[in-house]
Amino acid sequence: MDERLERAGLAYQRTVFDGDTGLLAQADRDLDGVEADLALARGRVFHVRFLIQREEDPANVAEDPEELKCFERAAQLYQALGDVRGEGESLFWTGCFHQVVRRDNETAVPLLERSLDLAVQAGDKFTASEDLRHLGIAAHAAGRFDAARRRLEESTQLRQEIGLLPGVASNLIGLAYIAAAQNRRDDAMTLLDEAGAIADAAGAMRIRRTADQARAELGPGH
Repeated sequence: MDERLERAGLAYQRTVFDGDTGLLAQADRDLDGVEADLALARGRVFHVRFLIQREEDPANVAEDPEELKCFERAAQLYQALGDVRGEGESLFWTGCFHQVVRRDNETAVPLLERSLDLAVQAGDKFTASEDLRHLGIAAHAAGRFDAARRRLEESTQLRQEIGLLPGVASNLIGLAYIAAAQNRRDDAMTLLDEAGAIADAAGAMRIRRTADQARAELGPGH
């Protein structure tokens, strides 16, 4: 059992049997932390279901309204707890929802930028790498290719530092699309070669398929 739940249970026992209410405030904080963790985890499950549905049945893909509620609730709780890392991660997912599910970069970008600030403050390289990737995606969509490239390269460096190889491969695919948009076709193909090799080595077959799809889209004649 999560130690926070154990402490809350102890607080209940001490109060009901001994009349000692001194542990109740900490019990509230512990339970808020558990709720925040659960909301964030549940929101991610909703999100990956959306991604799979988008791949398998794009004509009928639809958001689950509970996804955004989960991420916003988690951010609210983490902020109240003073958990900078948790708040930053929750804001990333809130921004990701607006960008990926609703295709609303105008709403997403400020959330991603705030999340990046908090992630850097907390030393959370994983969330910072996610923020940078998605800020790069937003810049790409806006036609700001140099800015998009910088963001994705910064994200890739962080992912290399923490050993997130599938994430490195995914970013290289994004960089290949940017290279193609800048008429750097040879660079794009080189990036896709590297992405495919890393995905194969990491056993990331979904990323490998994405690299192959990108090659089909960006290869000769396209």
